[in-house]
Amino acid sequence: MSEPSLATGASGENALPVIDPVQNYEKIRRIGEGTYGTVYKARDRRTGEVVALKQLRMERERDGMPVTSMRELRVLQTCRHPSIVELKKVVTGSKLDSVFLVFEYCSHDLGRLVDTIPRKFSESEVKCLLLQILEAVDFMHARWIMHRDLKLSNLLLTKDSRLKICDFGLARYFRAHEEAYTPRVVTLWYRAPEILLGLETYTEAVDMWSVGCIMAELLRCEPLFPAKTEMQLLQMITALIGAPNERIWPGYSSLPLTSKMTLPDQPYNLLERELPHLSAEGTDLLNRFLTYDPDKRITARQALRHPYFRQNPFPRPRADMPQFPSAHDAELHSNQAHRRAQMEEQEADTRKKRRAQQDVDSRFGDVFGGDGGGAFGAAEPAVRAVRHRH
Repeated sequence: MSEPSLATGASGENALPVIDPVQNYEKIRRIGEGTYGTVYKARDRRTGEVVALKQLRMERERDGMPVTSMRELRVLQTCRHPSIVELKKVVTGSKLDSVFLVFEYCSHDLGRLVDTIPRKFSESEVKCLLLQILEAVDFMHARWIMHRDLKLSNLLLTKDSRLKICDFGLARYFRAHEEAYTPRVVTLWYRAPEILLGLETYTEAVDMWSVGCIMAELLRCEPLFPAKTEMQLLQMITALIGAPNERIWPGYSSLPLTSKMTLPDQPYNLLERELPHLSAEGTDLLNRFLTYDPDKRITARQALRHPYFRQNPFPRPRADMPQFPSAHDAELHSNQAHRRAQMEEQEADTRKKRRAQQDVDSRFGDVFGGDGGGAFGAAEPAVRAVRHRH
């Protein structure tokens, strides 16, 4: 198969115009910065539309666009959903190495919102947000795409309370059979235990663990596992839901890093104590997200059918969700905000250090296949069946 064009996509659908000059956009202010680019709030000079303008980091690229950016482009071209951020255009600056992605603008990210709002989300509001996350994740997984970096700061919220998953730089297509992927994924607080223990043949279930961490964080208005190191994270997980073993997680003892970890001998699940006001159905759903064995972890589709969403308090309609002042304008003074900022900075630092090697490795692999491999190795399968785990 010939190499697909970023402008047209593998099937010729969802073509993105790439001829728009960045001079057509007026930068208003910087609203975010990460490993792979800087994001600005901007205005289209021709239409007045407010957008998010992401300038890609190209300073280390000798052979064109970074693989992470190509992945993000390819996924977003083929992954259109109301709860996935819309990529509008790819635009260029005056230099060949100046490339920008134009996204729809969202006034909030949930990380900043949780750190700045003076009250907790109500349970009905959490259900409204969680359902939108699950609908988008189910949509991705049905198309054999795993995000691999779900976290509060990658969840945007529009003025009308539409949740949007963003930042697909680590997203990739996966296959039904076991395949090795890089373990260098998922921001620490949201990282699944199989990744922490060195499993490279992980599945889309890593996203579902992240969704569980997000659910708990929305209910508590603080992170569930605010660890600084992988070892500390494993200890926090064990302290809360008990220690893993072969009985509840077959194959646990043979994971690459199990023998190198010393975990507390803690046999009890203490989630009910951590979230005492959560109903039995809510606790059950959270436990199903935070299940050690990824083969037994609940899928997004199964979670959407969980009785938790059909009991009082019912999910709040989006039209009735409260309005919040722009989180991008808020000053972050709380300890939690600083802790989150430090975590994000540490994560960005780690990714910067490995980025050069990762991009070199990826150029000899497959954006859609293994995490090594050429940029356009294996084509996306023409027909995909939705996989259900029972």
